[in-house]
Amino acid sequence: MNILLVLIPVTGMIVLVAVALFFWAANHQQFDDLDSPAVLPLLEDEAVPAPDADEALATQEPSVGDDPNSPHRPHEEPDRAK
Repeated sequence: MNILLVLIPVTGMIVLVAVALFFWAANHQQFDDLDSPAVLPLLEDEAVPAPDADEALATQEPSVGDDPNSPHRPHEEPDRAK
């Protein structure tokens, strides 16, 4: 029964924190529009024109095997003719 002397005040504090968080959220318009955020992933993005092929190649960074001074070597397939 002595545990009730601890549990009742702790439970009361948890309830007070929950109520305070609810009123904070309500005052900061957290519950105003519940429908729009759920629909946003379903909307189409605006069309972005594709870049020219020459521009894409000019801005493309070299891959790992393109630099002859690179210590990394590209993955080579093992010889399977054994």
